[in-house]
Amino acid sequence: MNRPALRLFLTVSFGLVLLAAAAGARANPNAGLEQMARDFLQPAVEQALAEQAGMPLRAEVVMGELDSRLRLAPCNGIEPFLPPNGRLWGRSRVGLRCVDGPTRWSVYLPVTVKAFGPAWVLKAAVPAGDTLTQEHAGRAEVDWAAHPSMVLALPERWIGQQAAYALTPGQVIRENMVRAPQAFEAGTPVKVSANGNGFAVTVVGQALNAGHVGQAARVRLPSGKVVSGTVRADQTVELPL
Repeated sequence: MNRPALRLFLTVSFGLVLLAAAAGARANPNAGLEQMARDFLQPAVEQALAEQAGMPLRAEVVMGELDSRLRLAPCNGIEPFLPPNGRLWGRSRVGLRCVDGPTRWSVYLPVTVKAFGPAWVLKAAVPAGDTLTQEHAGRAEVDWAAHPSMVLALPERWIGQQAAYALTPGQVIRENMVRAPQAFEAGTPVKVSANGNGFAVTVVGQALNAGHVGQAARVRLPSGKVVSGTVRADQTVELPL
């Protein structure tokens, strides 16, 4: 290739590169805002997961994009923020607002926060009301934020509990899926106990609702008074003092 042809080739190539860069800038003029939102989110997500999950989780942030047709007024100072009552868990959003400019504006970017950590996944179907055992589930890493109900990562929190509804293989064991074992039905005679400093009182009353271990139950005493206490495994309702 002679020099004039080479010069023409380089000029055309450089021009194409500039055109491609300009086209990319036009395709996403808000890329800088999106990067600002991402830089703000990462430490906020890590802190939120540490506070809410109670154990180390691996965060993954999937950022959405602003509409490429959006044209915002120039701004000297842009501040990222979380909307009121915003929660960095599952599907959420992050805001960006102009705090120093002739025109104040606010925009929101959609964001999906994933939180991967250890959990228990069902290996077999469990009919509603059946008691969960260690054999029902196996260990796996899952996205805790895929569902609003909290993962029961500690086996002692679900082993011995009953299935709140029919469960299927592959489901992650979460709080909404289990309930405490039922100790008695509504209308059953139950013992009501009250223990204090140096004394203990026990009477028999009638349960006004089904009693589940560890949960509250209402009982009508022989006098007609209705009391509420905590159901124990021995089918006794313990009154607070």
